[in-house]
Amino acid sequence: MKITLYMKGLDCANCAEKIRAASEKIPFVKTAEMNFMAKKLSLEIADGSDEAVIREVKKITAELEPDVEVVSSEQADSHNHDEDSSDLKRDLAKIITSVIIFIIGLVFHDNAYSLWIFLAAYFIVGLDVLITAGKNIIKGRPFDECFLMTAATVGAFCIGEYHEGVVVMILYQLGEMFQSLAVRRSRKSISSLMDIRPDVANVKHGDTTEQTAPEFVKVGDIIVIKAGEKIPLDCTIISGKTTVDTSALTGESVPREATEGDSLMSGCVNLTGLIEARVEKEFGESTVSKILELVENASAKKAKSEQFITRFARWYTPCVVIAAMLLAVIPSLINGFNSQYIYNALNFLVVSCPCALVISVPLSFFGGIGGASARGILIKGGIAMEQLAECGTVVFDKTGTLTDGSFEVTRIISEKHSEEQLLSLAAVAEQASTHPAAVAVMRKFSGTPAKAEITEIAGRGVSANADGKTILAGNRLLLEEQGVANLPEIQSAGTLIYVSENGIYAGVIEISDSIKPDAEKTIAELKKTGIKTVMLTGDRKSAAEITAEKLGLDQWHAELLPDGKVAIIEQLIETSPEKKKTVFVGDGINDAPVLMRADAGVAMGGIGSDAAIEAADAVIMTDEPSKLIEAIKISRKTKGIVIQNIVFSLAVKAAVLVLSALGLATMWAAVFADVGVCLIAVANAMRARKI
Repeated sequence: MKITLYMKGLDCANCAEKIRAASEKIPFVKTAEMNFMAKKLSLEIADGSDEAVIREVKKITAELEPDVEVVSSEQADSHNHDEDSSDLKRDLAKIITSVIIFIIGLVFHDNAYSLWIFLAAYFIVGLDVLITAGKNIIKGRPFDECFLMTAATVGAFCIGEYHEGVVVMILYQLGEMFQSLAVRRSRKSISSLMDIRPDVANVKHGDTTEQTAPEFVKVGDIIVIKAGEKIPLDCTIISGKTTVDTSALTGESVPREATEGDSLMSGCVNLTGLIEARVEKEFGESTVSKILELVENASAKKAKSEQFITRFARWYTPCVVIAAMLLAVIPSLINGFNSQYIYNALNFLVVSCPCALVISVPLSFFGGIGGASARGILIKGGIAMEQLAECGTVVFDKTGTLTDGSFEVTRIISEKHSEEQLLSLAAVAEQASTHPAAVAVMRKFSGTPAKAEITEIAGRGVSANADGKTILAGNRLLLEEQGVANLPEIQSAGTLIYVSENGIYAGVIEISDSIKPDAEKTIAELKKTGIKTVMLTGDRKSAAEITAEKLGLDQWHAELLPDGKVAIIEQLIETSPEKKKTVFVGDGINDAPVLMRADAGVAMGGIGSDAAIEAADAVIMTDEPSKLIEAIKISRKTKGIVIQNIVFSLAVKAAVLVLSALGLATMWAAVFADVGVCLIAVANAMRARKI
């Protein structure tokens, strides 16, 4: 079974990882995933062990982070976000008070009691750090940022550098405050998406309506949606017409018209009219529920960069602490005691805090995920983002992905009648059929077809008798078998309906699945960035070839079953140059195996099947292929920001560590290498939210 616990007050990424790692070692726990941005710990546990596991998690959290409260996910829904702002105000008040007292200490630094002034400033801003460090030392877990700051600042006081000890603690707390502010702003950018969650559904019972929580509404129930209300569940309009705002889901600002028979996605807003609709999916399976689940779980799926930083921080801090001790002891043993050696070691401790890396990397990925979701692109975590960023080949399904998936009459070739007369003959034969090609013919025909006796010929087409005439409408083979002569060979990307009247060939109607308006632009943009484009389809070779030529694809394969598509994807992955990733874009249920096999799968989510959305690593809500370009650009920019932060943080820290070891760096340089680098890295990470 799986349980989810909410970590109220969790603002430290490093501490979050410690809680996760410790929770995973609890008996009966199989796996533990920490979603730092959502403050949620998800545990897969043995059945019946939930109460014991929750008690252990609370105990671990109390030891590692006393200020964090573990509550159930139900209690989390009632969490008051005003507490976050009050925490920030309290931290800011401590820092300002400490700064004022510190300035007073500088004014009276020559007086004997200046030490007490500096100590007052120090304890006001750093008491919580000292207490946490003391508790962790007692518990045998000293290597964290609280210990580093305590050792460095207490050491500064011991060698008479009072003002530096206070400044280091003030700047550390200031950095922590800005870090928390950045995390909370990123959380808000995602939580704004959570506003799409509907509060109630108006369920119709006879002539009355009852307000019901969406979770309790059943498939088939009739709901009433008034103007201005959110659409609570996926449904189909049975009465009324309106305009619908889909921007919360798709990022598109232009409302669309909706009338009887149209499907509506939950989370959209009904703008103008009163409508009645039949519920098609339970809340747990609805669009809004799936989106919320995707976004909430996105940050729990760590990219390779995040995994590297987690492992790096685990070893980096203890190694630097040991190096600092050696830096203080060895020169003293060789040359005799000198406070400068202690000072150099203290610099080492200040520099060694891994905050800049631990927080800026996940914050960058989360910012990118938030920026993409605002554009109707849901990316399922840092892993998917990295795969998209490293994309070298994009493989498209054809129908519903590059084409609209809705058939229409695109050409009429008449032998002896007008186009309208040929269409009328075809309509007489096709009027009773539900085949997509027949539906397209009836949609194109504006009149009312004559009544006829219709016989369907499986795999061939239909035969109709009306007004003494025999009409055939179907594929070429149907007319050949019925003895119709002089049938022309016609090249077509679509389906051809051959029509005859009383045994004489009358003409051909071409039914095509039209190419999406932005498909050609998408292919051109991808090729411009050096990405190879491939199309896989189960359609006929002739249709695939014409579509591929129109779009300018590099490669195409037709008449494929799902296993054939998987085989080609595997071949493309194996032959991909420079370890570039292969991305597959599809929408149908038959695409699910291919979406899972590709390095990254992208589902066209607006009309895509549930199976495709579940299997994919990213979902495009608008069904526009051009959104893939945005997804790749956002992913590349986000990964670029991550690399910038890693390289910048490590380079500055390495330089200051070397200078500290040589006695050439002051504690001010060490403070910059810690707090300054952290603030710069966090500010850089925040850019990922605005792409």
